[in-house]
This record gives sequence, structure tokens and C-alpha cells, in this order.
Amino acid sequence: MESEKDVIDRRRIHRRRIWGNILTYLILVIVTLLILFPLFIVIITSFTPERLTEQWPPKIIPQRFTIANYVSLFQRLPVMREIGNAALFAIAVTIFSVFFDACAAYALSHIDFRGRGFLLGLMIATMMIPAMALLIPVYRLLASIGLVNSYWGIIIPRMADVGGIFLMRQFFVSLPRELDEAARIDGCGEFRIFWSIILPNSKSVLLVITMFNLLGNWNDLLWPLIMTSTPEERTITVGLAMLTGHGSSVTPYGVVMAGALISALPLTIVFFFVQKSFVQGIAMTGMKG
Repeated sequence: MESEKDVIDRRRIHRRRIWGNILTYLILVIVTLLILFPLFIVIITSFTPERLTEQWPPKIIPQRFTIANYVSLFQRLPVMREIGNAALFAIAVTIFSVFFDACAAYALSHIDFRGRGFLLGLMIATMMIPAMALLIPVYRLLASIGLVNSYWGIIIPRMADVGGIFLMRQFFVSLPRELDEAARIDGCGEFRIFWSIILPNSKSVLLVITMFNLLGNWNDLLWPLIMTSTPEERTITVGLAMLTGHGSSVTPYGVVMAGALISALPLTIVFFFVQKSFVQGIAMTGMKG
């Protein structure tokens, strides 16, 4: 039979656990609100009349709302064309990059050849080269073969990524080599092993690399801005950048926020459908990497 002291101790522990849970949830709610606050500002500003976005001190909640910013956005920019360009750029780069990264990662993890370790170290060393240092050489190279202002010009330099190769290689190393040996005994070649055994067992890391590629290339501004000078090839991020500081001394914040919200919708919808698998993929990649 429990003594009075044991009952008091158990109640004290129970109260501590309750207050601990309350404090944890309170912190999570505050952090969530802080993270969502910029998105809230974007949404509110996109529906705020232009003259109210320039007033000082600013008001978080305006006195009235309007859709004039969205109308102005479609009048100033070929929004659907630029979203289509961004989708073409991001999807094409993602498909090529995931495939080529996976091929390179398979070779560096499951094929024994002389100099494999040196090649891997050399590839990782290239990650220390600042991306800005490569912009002019790459641009001049592509310009010399006539790929400026073309879709291939912005796609080709992104068709492989050392970071993706390294992440996939670390995941592929964790896969049992016995699968390769059994397949070779059955007469499978390297590509058959890669396509039928390695890739089906690597869905988590493939999904993570796919989402990172989509997100990074969809939101990329600098490279499409350098490689395109005509509205026909511009992406939505470049189009929105053209609204700020070009031919006007006043930035149309409401219009820019409306464009940013429209630009974010496609990836938000995609992430909504794959969020569970994406989070699981990151967790599995972290454990097996």
C-alpha cells in the first residue's frame, strides 16, 4: 500500500509533467507564429491598396482590402508565361540532376575502380569554390556556343550537383553489397543493377534530392537573371525582380507581394501532397548517411 509521501511525490511529478507539456506546446505555438508571420505579411500586403503600403507608420491590418495588386501584376508581367518558364526550368533541371547525380553516386559507391577515392575528394573540393567565381566563365562559355537567352542555357549548367552526388553516395554505401553480387551472379549488368535494385531501395533520398532541386531552382534568381534578357525566357522570380527599381522610384510592394504569393503556390501544393514522405525521407537519409 502506498504511503502518503509516495502519493504526494507522484502527484508532484504528474503536475510537473503537465506544466512541462504546457510550456512545450506554448513554445511551439510561439515559434510557429513567428515562422508564419512573414507569410501573413505577404498575404495582407498583397491585398492592401498601393497607397496604404507606403504610409508611415505602417499598419499590419489595413482599413480596406483590394485585388487591384493582382490585376496590376497580370497587366505588368506575363505571369503565366513566366510561371511556365520557371516550371520548365525547375522540372527539367530536377529530372536531369537527380538521374545524373544518382548515376555518379552509384559509380562512386558500388563500382570499384582505381582513383575512386581521389575522384570523390576532388569533387567535394569543388564545393569550396564560390559559385560567384564561376558565373563569368560559365556565361562566356555558353555565350560562345549561342545558348544565351535559351532554355538549354539555363538548364545545362545545373544538370548535375556535387552536393546531391555526395548525399546519394553516402546513402548508397549503406545498401547491402550482397544485392549487387546476387544480381551479378544472375547476369545483370551495372545499369540493370542500378535501375532495378539501387533506385527502388533509395526512394527516400531520391525524394529529398528532388524536392531540394525543385525548391532551389524554382526560387533561383541570379542564374536566370544573367542568362535571360528577354521576357520570353524569364522566370517568375526574374519578372518580380524587374518590378523593383526599373523605371520607377517607388517599389510596388503590393504587386510584388501578390507575385510572390502566386509564385509560392505551386510548390506549396506539391509539398502538401508529399510532406509526409519528404519528412520521412530526410529522417531516413540522416540515419543512413
